[in-house]
Amino acid sequence: MASMVYLTKERMIELENELRTLKTEGRKQMAERIATARSYGDLSENAEYDAAKEEQGLLELNISKKEALLANAKVVDTTSFTKDKVHILAKVKVKNLNNNQIYDYEMVSPEEANLQSGKIAVTSPVGQALMGRELGETVAAKVPAGLIKFEILNIE
Repeated sequence: MASMVYLTKERMIELENELRTLKTEGRKQMAERIATARSYGDLSENAEYDAAKEEQGLLELNISKKEALLANAKVVDTTSFTKDKVHILAKVKVKNLNNNQIYDYEMVSPEEANLQSGKIAVTSPVGQALMGRELGETVAAKVPAGLIKFEILNIE
């Protein structure tokens, strides 16, 4: 049994739309590519056909993965969470005590993590160090580059 995946409502809708597009437009385009490649003649020596069939397999794998993810997904309702502890979907402002820089992070599931947009996975080293901690606390995260200490400045 796959483990539960926690997503924001926005990401759930995004995934549902991606899946719908893959199943409709993606499959239609793939069928057209296979038909075109098949028209080139002998299938035993048809590289275009082989490539199209391989792409079809990757498309179906992608569809299958998204279906499994959505089947195990749960939208997180943060209304019952307190603002005094870091939790999933919390927006956290921290100060890196090693370089005195301030960062804003949103605590998300690994499926939503995107460091460029400030979304860090609760399972990442920094995410694990922050989860459950309180405002004003200093935490240490062991990352590949070494130990980073953070002070929690704000939790939303």
